[in-house]
Amino acid sequence: MAAATLALGARAGAEPAARSDAVAAAAPAARPVGLVSAPVRIADAGAASLLTPGDRVDVVAAASHGERARVIASNARVAQVPEAGQGALDSGALVVLQVTREVATTLAGAGPDRPLAVTLR
Repeated sequence: MAAATLALGARAGAEPAARSDAVAAAAPAARPVGLVSAPVRIADAGAASLLTPGDRVDVVAAASHGERARVIASNARVAQVPEAGQGALDSGALVVLQVTREVATTLAGAGPDRPLAVTLR
């Protein structure tokens, strides 16, 4: 009802009121229905620094105990990347991806003994 009242009270040709910068910064980013935000530690911080929000990536788990490297998340959307200079290079970089709950479980289960890498699509 409030939106209808505002629309009726606006003058023809008037631009809608913009939210303040503080409100816009505090508002959470829209996440598509059915997806969750999954924090993922990428082993190569340099590779993670090439990412920008909105990029699409595949997440690859390193080979372990005679197994081959394998893709554990495909076409994941990058939601957040670390700021420049954030974190130590030797500990990798924390990137937030938007994925399904099932893929998020797989990513979480990869564990610290299987370094993760990303490939840009």
